[in-house]
Amino acid sequence: MPELPDVVVYVECLERRTAGDTLLGIRLANPFVLRSVIPPIETAAGKRVTGVRRMGKRVVLCLEDDLFLVIHLMIAGRLRWREKDAKLPVKLAHAGFDFPAGTLILTEAGTKKRASLRIVEGEAALGELDPGGIEVLDAGFDDFRRALTHENHTLKRSLTDPRTYSGIGNAYSDEILHRAKLSPVKQTKYLSEDEIRRLYLACKTVLIEWTDRLRREVGDGFPENVTAFRPDMAVHGKYRQPCPVCAAPVQRIVYADNEVNYCPGCQTDGRILADRALSRLLKEDWPHNLNELTARAGSPGAARAR
Repeated sequence: MPELPDVVVYVECLERRTAGDTLLGIRLANPFVLRSVIPPIETAAGKRVTGVRRMGKRVVLCLEDDLFLVIHLMIAGRLRWREKDAKLPVKLAHAGFDFPAGTLILTEAGTKKRASLRIVEGEAALGELDPGGIEVLDAGFDDFRRALTHENHTLKRSLTDPRTYSGIGNAYSDEILHRAKLSPVKQTKYLSEDEIRRLYLACKTVLIEWTDRLRREVGDGFPENVTAFRPDMAVHGKYRQPCPVCAAPVQRIVYADNEVNYCPGCQTDGRILADRALSRLLKEDWPHNLNELTARAGSPGAARAR
């Protein structure tokens, strides 16, 4: 799922291409992507773009007459910028937004179609779509701590909850927790002041670093290879690969459609966190720490655990 750094770059690129121009029309290739009824989508045609903004993981096209087009890419949704009146890809396209300078195409890969498009009128209606999480890059330490400790959850859940923090998802939460040297399953009520401050600084530095990196990669172009798995990431998507800091093999916890990636050497004092499914299956073959993981290297149980 595109997260804060990816969405920021999308917004900046769209701002450069569309601000001040007129939205000539919207072509719906998949009518089910439209999740609102009033005002009608046709209302947006002929309106001038007054700006583009990010709201959490959503891209918002601001139009004159207080209209807003809200695009939520979810997991597999992507934005493509093509020449004016470009043909919409038959299997992937949800919608095309035609401008004088080109066409913005909303696509989504896979069979689960979760991306959405809404049109709302007025700031109040737009605000109803905002989950309410604070903007980490704008937040002071006290506000960050207050949001983190408002309820007791694991750090992974707190970071990825859009009602707590805006724009952080599965990928960058792994990177943030690795930078802060904190376990993804540690509960917020047990955090020390020093650990909260480390997490606060890690959130800011990781998000800023990756936003700047993506800006440099895109340059004057438009994001074409938006992915949650990047070669320069420390732990996310790096299962079994050596941690760039301590060289311990990166581990994971798999649940539902997501997984947590972490370094046992940097984040859990050498402990291998139990996987809800695999650790129960392996039972006594499940390694509990790095020493056991190393000692069992080459055995069938260790190979599966790693």
